[in-house]
Amino acid sequence: MSEGIGAFLQSRRGRAGPPPAGVFPGAQSRRVPGLRREEVAHLAGVSADYYVRLEQGRAVNVSDSVLDAVARVLRLSPAEHEHLRNLARPGGGDEHRPEADPGTLRLIELMRDVPAMIFGPDTTILATNALADTVFGFTPGVPMNGARYLFLNPRVHALFPGWRDLADEVVAHLRLQAGRRPGDTPLAGLIAELRATSTDFTRRWERQDVLRKISGPVLIAHPALGELELTYQLYPVPGSGGQHLAAYGYEEGSTTGKRLRER
Repeated sequence: MSEGIGAFLQSRRGRAGPPPAGVFPGAQSRRVPGLRREEVAHLAGVSADYYVRLEQGRAVNVSDSVLDAVARVLRLSPAEHEHLRNLARPGGGDEHRPEADPGTLRLIELMRDVPAMIFGPDTTILATNALADTVFGFTPGVPMNGARYLFLNPRVHALFPGWRDLADEVVAHLRLQAGRRPGDTPLAGLIAELRATSTDFTRRWERQDVLRKISGPVLIAHPALGELELTYQLYPVPGSGGQHLAAYGYEEGSTTGKRLRER
């Protein structure tokens, strides 16, 4: 835990920019970007010693007010703020469930004109409907993990023209989940595997980025159907141990809709 919070805070200090003018003499003219530990402590209203202990993972019973102040000083996004809380006060997270929620599984089976799938917190794809298999090239009934699919399958680069942005999002999602679920063995194993086998993953992982995103565009260059312009939407499945339903919609009357209906 201490390595996690230390690396995260150091990365956010490095991008925070210099302190406000006049707060620390000479701070504006230095060559090193970002904030020093003692500057974060001063601006957050805590002692330098306490902030050092926080960054080293040695602070206990860290209050919300301290974490809120540090997040404000470092200009953390809501997802980064949540990640800081998770690293400072780790919990077990929800129980990891290896099977798709039955009610949600029936729902995606009924979604015949929209690609849809159910995935777990470690991006394991627990279920897909027939159209998702067609669009993404999945083999029906064969277990699949979204992060492995993205980083260890070279053919995926051609399928997703926006692969780099998608890869950034997936890694940032996994880091947020790792903070939420420090005792999740499958998740930890996946991250270790990808760090050992993919330089693209490792480079992104070391950025310490976290992201909570529920919708966005996806462009697919399908070898048989042609270009597909989709928009994904994620829906959390209550009581499922972190599962989400992902549905990929399209504009009414669009070429994408026509191609999917006539496939």
